[in-house]
Amino acid sequence: MLKPFLRRIFEHPGFKKALGGNLALLIVLGSFVPNTTTPVEAELTVVQEGNTPIATQKTVRYPLEGYVVTQGFSLFHPAVDLAAPFGSPIYPVKDGVVADISYSRFAYGNAVIIDHGNQVTSLYAHLAKIEVEKGQKVTTLTEIGKSGSTGHSTGPHLHLEIRNHGVPVNPFAVLPSPVSPI
Repeated sequence: MLKPFLRRIFEHPGFKKALGGNLALLIVLGSFVPNTTTPVEAELTVVQEGNTPIATQKTVRYPLEGYVVTQGFSLFHPAVDLAAPFGSPIYPVKDGVVADISYSRFAYGNAVIIDHGNQVTSLYAHLAKIEVEKGQKVTTLTEIGKSGSTGHSTGPHLHLEIRNHGVPVNPFAVLPSPVSPI
């Protein structure tokens, strides 16, 4: 009794047009296929407390411990300037390799460029002292230099540029949000 009723519905031209003839056939045939799936048992793994050390590793960091933003990122200044006391240690924002070092009385002054891979580089300018060598591998814990006022500069600060495929990006878009004290 059910079969003639279903046949009338599935053979109706409006139903075939709405759902397509093949879909209707699959629905009818699928209702007669027996369920042959076998249940799968989940495997439970228990980790005892104290067996697994948990450590957080910073992959991106601020280059200075203490600073004041004196100039932000813009079309005419594709970097941020971070004022800090003269001689403050400067660290890379991310692990990488020192790609270039330059010493100049003009423009950037003493500067370091670090290649972070995937065509991402960072430039640290106006350094009082450079403490790395070209080709040296550096981590976020490696001190690359000291803040200063070399080149075209009005006071001790770090000029930080980050480039992705040669295009300047706002460093604050890459750096983690500053954590405010509780």
